[in-house]
Amino acid sequence: MIRYLKSGATTETRAKADRKVRELVESTLADIEANGDSAVRELSVRFDDWSPQSFFLSKEEIDRAIDEVEPQALEDIRFAQAQVRRFAEAQLASMQEVEIENSPGVILGHKHIPIDSVGCYIPGGSYPMVASAHMSVLTAKVAGVKRVIAAAPPYKGKAHPAIVAAMHLAGADEILVLGGVQAVGAMAIGTESIAPVDMLVGPGNAFVAEAKRQLFGRVGIDLFAGPTETLVIADDSVDGLLCATDLLGQAEHGINSPCALLTNSEALAHETEQAITELLEKLPTADIARQSWETYGEIIVCDSHEEMLQVANKMAYEHVQVMTENADWYLENMTNYGALFLGPRTNVAFGDKVIGTNHTLPTKRAARYTGGLWVGKFLKTCTYQKVLTDEASARIGSYCSRLCALEGFAGHGEQANERVRRYGKRDVPYAGQVKA
Repeated sequence: MIRYLKSGATTETRAKADRKVRELVESTLADIEANGDSAVRELSVRFDDWSPQSFFLSKEEIDRAIDEVEPQALEDIRFAQAQVRRFAEAQLASMQEVEIENSPGVILGHKHIPIDSVGCYIPGGSYPMVASAHMSVLTAKVAGVKRVIAAAPPYKGKAHPAIVAAMHLAGADEILVLGGVQAVGAMAIGTESIAPVDMLVGPGNAFVAEAKRQLFGRVGIDLFAGPTETLVIADDSVDGLLCATDLLGQAEHGINSPCALLTNSEALAHETEQAITELLEKLPTADIARQSWETYGEIIVCDSHEEMLQVANKMAYEHVQVMTENADWYLENMTNYGALFLGPRTNVAFGDKVIGTNHTLPTKRAARYTGGLWVGKFLKTCTYQKVLTDEASARIGSYCSRLCALEGFAGHGEQANERVRRYGKRDVPYAGQVKA
């Protein structure tokens, strides 16, 4: 039996907040489309008090920013990027191109073609998300994207040095100090000074996520994303302090970040709840984490691992931390998740910052139908076909002629008929069909 010891915000509450965001973003994007650079500058002043001569950083400005970063921080950034690069290269190597002779004289294949240009958004409002540069810029460059433009908002009145260093070391071709909807809107729509991109990627707040949703179609996006989500699946093989630490470690992302404990131990549920109360008294980011936990936190108790699996698959959360006696059982059986973190020795922060997998992941139950950002998202798998012989063209043409007639497509049928006439030397009436 599934029991909720603590429930989160209702669907109605979340929908009301979404409506307000949707309306504001719609008007903002319309302003950017109509007024270009002047709208972007006005929005930047309004939201970030930022109006430099150019939103693009010059090589000299990039070098000066990197010089401000402590040597140890640069070493740590390089280490994290090495992990992300190694895993992305391994993923790329797994994507084989295909070419087969599908039937005699007929060649079919597919190629993986990198997207021409990508805009990467790096959040930097409440927290400067240095790691997002590795996840988006670097992965796009591994995929072979020719032009990668990276944008991050100003931080305390200037470009954040560590973010600039990470974007540059990851291979960004252009760096914008520009935040929010104005950044993703400018990259997607284009302005007098910013050439538009073909795809937008990267996490962001509710306004950035909604802007990407509204821009989808005009450009590609990595995925539909909302506030970060964390589900801890645990049994009595771990303690409440570890569960509480992993829940609050993600609740600090924002005041609307869902986090949930799913357990088959009522004792662990109460122990975790008590540990959360105690940790919130000393966590430096408790003001944010407390609001998130109080409004969106959940504690769910089930009777068995099978029941927990059922609930977890229905929730389809972004991050799923599994701390049970047999964590691999969830790896084998769970189907809906953004990323799994298996065993007490790993955690979501490892994945967010350094371990090598990508931290841009599906939220709002999108894990039911998509995975997260990876090197393959930057590649278009495009098919091609080639008919090598007269005999093959006439043979395929005969079948095609009759199938087009079946559907009533006379013009389509003529494409097939003309090949039968030319290469099969058969007399086929115009707009007719090839007889078997």
